[in-house]
Amino acid sequence: MKLSDIRRVLILGAGTMGQQIGFTCAMHGYTVVMYDISQEILDKSISRMEKLGSWFVSTGRIAPEQLGEIMARISGTSDPVLAARDADFISESVPEDPAVKARVFNQFNELCPERTIFTTNTSMLVPSMIADKTGRPEKFAALHFHDVRTSSVVDVMPHPGTAPEVTELVREFARSIGQIVITLNRENNGYVFNTMLSSLFFSSLSLASKGVASIEDIDRSWMGVMHTPIGPFGIMDQVGLSTVYTITDYWARKTGDPQALANAAFLKEYVDKGLLGFKTKEGFYKYPNPSYGEPGFLAGDVKAK
Repeated sequence: MKLSDIRRVLILGAGTMGQQIGFTCAMHGYTVVMYDISQEILDKSISRMEKLGSWFVSTGRIAPEQLGEIMARISGTSDPVLAARDADFISESVPEDPAVKARVFNQFNELCPERTIFTTNTSMLVPSMIADKTGRPEKFAALHFHDVRTSSVVDVMPHPGTAPEVTELVREFARSIGQIVITLNRENNGYVFNTMLSSLFFSSLSLASKGVASIEDIDRSWMGVMHTPIGPFGIMDQVGLSTVYTITDYWARKTGDPQALANAAFLKEYVDKGLLGFKTKEGFYKYPNPSYGEPGFLAGDVKAK
């Protein structure tokens, strides 16, 4: 398969990252099919994709008249047979559970054409964990996106069984949708940036869970020294606390590290209350106007909200 053969992109999982990836693909001319388990989820997701498009318009990245054309290239279905039909390329963003990902890929391996390339947007797993279960390991690799509103960097991570020509095709596809490609020479949990970011999250959560400092002061410390507009807890809100919790809990259970388990328990309190961050308008901070964005936050003049 050549890049020119890729026309129809199937997004498995219509959550926040699936929406962002799907919109980016449609923005660059691809036909996009969103798949999730219910039409209700899909209707909400496509509505949010239109809001994302309006944000792109407001920032001047697309013209107002382009938004309608982009949205016309996006459709959604909860029927796996219809979703898989004529799919050339898959991007998967289902929950960070290897068993769930393996089950979804195995299902779509039975339904998709033989030519279909499979990619996973996993944040912390590596493709070799589920490659054999996809049914087409030679056509499988990780293609990991960051928040497309603020970053155009993607990671391409093949596993030892990925065909070299497939790795190159995934790289070409990523470039075709305007991304800066970081290629990993070997598998690494967390890719490049996320490896660094996970260390920041771990240390920040450890400080908070042990009561060393408040969430706000931990963020102030980072923002004040590094001169950034957001701290680690604000970043976690943007990533989504359910995602951060799932990853933290998975590795805590896998390693048995007491501090990691404590950090997972700390996050679980928020997740259990439905405080998932930006997407629910409240996590460690309240949105759309978090206190860390106010002028007096660094000086401690603004109380957390």
